[in-house]
Amino acid sequence: MWERLGSAPVDLLVIGGGINGAGIARDATRRGLSVAVVDMNDLAFGTSSRSSKLIHGGLRYLEQYEVGLVFESVSERRILMDLAPHLVSPLGFLFPVYKDSRRNLFVIQAGMWLYDGLSLFRSPKRHRMLSPRDLETEEPALRREDLKGAPLYYDCSTDDARLTLETAIDAARNGAIITTWAKVTQLLVENGRVCGATVRDELTGATKDVRASAVINATGPWTDRTLALPRKGSDAPAPPRMLRTTKGVHIVVDRAKLPLNNAVVCFHPVDKRVLFAIPWGDRSYVGTTDTDDPGDPSRVHATREDVDYLIAASNAYFPEHTLTHADVIATWAGLRPLIDEGAGANESQVSREHKIVIGQEGLITIAGGKLTTYRRMSIEVVDTAVRYLQLSNGLAGRDIEPSRTEKAPLPGAEGWPDDDDATQVVAQVEQASNGTISNAIAAALTDQYGTRAIAIAALCAARPALASPLVPGRPEILAQIEHAVREEMAATVCDVLVRRTQLFFRDVDQGLGCAERVASHMGTLLGWDDATRQRELQRYRDEVELSRHWRKG
Repeated sequence: MWERLGSAPVDLLVIGGGINGAGIARDATRRGLSVAVVDMNDLAFGTSSRSSKLIHGGLRYLEQYEVGLVFESVSERRILMDLAPHLVSPLGFLFPVYKDSRRNLFVIQAGMWLYDGLSLFRSPKRHRMLSPRDLETEEPALRREDLKGAPLYYDCSTDDARLTLETAIDAARNGAIITTWAKVTQLLVENGRVCGATVRDELTGATKDVRASAVINATGPWTDRTLALPRKGSDAPAPPRMLRTTKGVHIVVDRAKLPLNNAVVCFHPVDKRVLFAIPWGDRSYVGTTDTDDPGDPSRVHATREDVDYLIAASNAYFPEHTLTHADVIATWAGLRPLIDEGAGANESQVSREHKIVIGQEGLITIAGGKLTTYRRMSIEVVDTAVRYLQLSNGLAGRDIEPSRTEKAPLPGAEGWPDDDDATQVVAQVEQASNGTISNAIAAALTDQYGTRAIAIAALCAARPALASPLVPGRPEILAQIEHAVREEMAATVCDVLVRRTQLFFRDVDQGLGCAERVASHMGTLLGWDDATRQRELQRYRDEVELSRHWRKG
């Protein structure tokens, strides 16, 4: 990808490899535009791998009268369930109502009917009201004192990093140049218009200029920093900042410590902010916080105060399963790139709507928005870019087709059963492995990769040593490292352990026990010398240390 980057001008240069950047590239390439995407780190390094991992309409936004946002979100939820059934899965949500709750059951029930109605009654399942007695069976860990009942409604969970990754892979299959660990150091300006960027390879130090008819800033919480980049060929002042960044923190615990059957909507006992307790395979996680944080998005991390805040909320709702600091396996933290609406609104009241701006020099910026609506936002950005190119004669008379992403499945959903029966794919994966992996590992691979898991199983059949677990007792295997490097653009140990396998979050040791083995295997594939291998190992250890920084108080 680096060798191809800059070898010829492209129609669109997209700065940022998060969900918006990947979505823009996928939409644009499927319309016939040439696209290059650059990111200073890995795909989904920022907010796109640090969300609450939900594809949802945002029930709480009804209370803020953002009906349009909710309608758009539930519509996109339905589409994403079809495009990526292996990554977007129905999840039950309980909304417990107590005697002291700020909304009574009647109001909540009315909100549920409105929520279902906005989805045109195409939710994964219709909501239903549960009595306190029903809840003793449905969610036995939930506090029962003063409980009046709870509606059970349905949204979806996702693997946010993999959703981004598969979107980028599809873009690459359609011709996009996707270059990670490639940092934009300056924008190129000619005749008063941004026409490209200087890019530095963060792993080798090499630099090159990339020319484009239009440049798109899709850098999420780095938006203002990108807007402020130096301009080669212009001394115009940087445009004003756009963002109000707020920090969201999650904690991960063993599911035995916090046994959940459904996601539970919680109101914090102190400030009444909404957060969730969510089941996650053999783990559970609680989040998120919502506090202003103007700091460096690359170094955002949980504090002791953040962790205590989340533990307090969990213990208020699940008093028989109280959590302590010792129960926290991992944390993650990210910054929401919200549009700055000026003083007055608290963090949770700031709109999640997005905004597309064309600057005076022609730089197109997308900011704000939600993970759930990324595909719709991508369409709007590409539509905006096409109009800009038509006005500037950047298309040379070419006709650009409308968006084609609504019906095209992501790579892992190609060949997925029409009846959504994942067990059929699991059987194919197990068969392709020729007996080298268990049914449990085949199921775990299918959950992560969809039909692409068959190729990983075939690696194991050809080289049985690749079926070896990375961590004893866990389903992640060495073949995933091979696949990540060869097929998923993984370039560092962090790429693999944080976003390709998620051992960083799920393993009790956060992957430290297998990091050397991973680095050794990657080094063989990528030709690392010992100094590079040690550098990448230390980079990963530093990432783990940052996630544990809160323990220092």
